[in-house]
Amino acid sequence: MNEKDFSKYERARILGARALQIAMNAPLLIKISQEDLEKINFDALKIAEVELSSNILPISIKKPFPARREEALKRIKEKKISDEQKEEMEAKEVEEIAKEGEIMELANPEDEEVEEVSEGNNEE
Repeated sequence: MNEKDFSKYERARILGARALQIAMNAPLLIKISQEDLEKINFDALKIAEVELSSNILPISIKKPFPARREEALKRIKEKKISDEQKEEMEAKEVEEIAKEGEIMELANPEDEEVEEVSEGNNEE
């Protein structure tokens, strides 16, 4: 597989696994000169990136496809409702909303009492 075929998560997982192997003294799969190793400060992650970009890593990713269904998709049957039935249903909903409004008793500004609190007259 090409490096571009991997998602960023797969790429990170591959690089991390290979860098761990390299850090544990696994043999390098690509010949890198001593000068190049010194340039990258013998960084295992950088070496793993070089190996991944050269497509020589023996690490593979299995990407399973979702299971296929053999039966055909069924269409959902819609109930046909006449305009009169729709109006009746809407009227029932309006009545229910009105009943709930009566139970809740909407507040009027005139019904609310305002308590005045005097400051500084706290003599007991």
